[in-house]
Amino acid sequence: MKILVTGYTGQLGYDVVREGKKRGLDMIGIGQKELDITKEKDVQTFIQELKPDAIVHCAAYTAVDQAEDQKEICWNVNVNGTKYLAEAAKEVNAKFMFISTDYVYKGEGTTPFVETDPADPINYYGYTKYESEKVVQSLLNDLFIVRISWVFGINGNNFIKTMLRLAETHDELNVVGDQIGSPTYTFDLAKLLIDMIQTDKYGIYQATNEGFCSWAEFAEEIFKQSGKQVKVNTITTEEYPTKAVRPKNSRMSKQKLVDNGFKPLRPWKEALEHYLNELKIEV
Repeated sequence: MKILVTGYTGQLGYDVVREGKKRGLDMIGIGQKELDITKEKDVQTFIQELKPDAIVHCAAYTAVDQAEDQKEICWNVNVNGTKYLAEAAKEVNAKFMFISTDYVYKGEGTTPFVETDPADPINYYGYTKYESEKVVQSLLNDLFIVRISWVFGINGNNFIKTMLRLAETHDELNVVGDQIGSPTYTFDLAKLLIDMIQTDKYGIYQATNEGFCSWAEFAEEIFKQSGKQVKVNTITTEEYPTKAVRPKNSRMSKQKLVDNGFKPLRPWKEALEHYLNELKIEV
């Protein structure tokens, strides 16, 4: 099976390619240097020549705060780029997997969202991801949409790397404690995505590591497992203002994975332990 993965230079794309290669699949990972997905003709030509059996679309504009000021760029990458890839996938009859986000939800209440709950994004990044979901659904039948959250992986920047870096110069940190969600380890997620793309169990899914926590609780566990003596002060969202509004409830149900015979990801604390070992940090 020949699988094209966009966003190879990012956290998830890197691990999807790595996992597929482990299984002997023909994996082609590309970044912006290899293909500018905002150029329609370039996308068409590239896909026509490659003729992949499947496309796992991980590439995205993900600078959530910056997106509020760079709306045109964000839209061009997230919506137009996704549209061009989906159209090209249709032409060569390739399966298509679009990686989406918990930010498509408004994020109110405390109940985990299910895939059929109405989307109502509260920041521009989330809005573009939801618009992309709608575009691919209007174009394709052989389609997976996978909503993920709080991603961390070996390749690229993330919350864990930031916390560990700050721990070198701080013995106390203020971290938001009223946004609740699930960390997602790309090493684990990649296994699920490769499993999924080899089936025809199409639809919208949600995939994160098991369990919920706040950012503050996440930070505390990072320091605990990595042996860093850093005190975490829990603050409110309002005490840490950002340009883009964040949902306070990013809990997502993963029951649909189980219902369709897919194995849920391990608990996030176990995933964190594996990741810290992967980073070669003594735990």
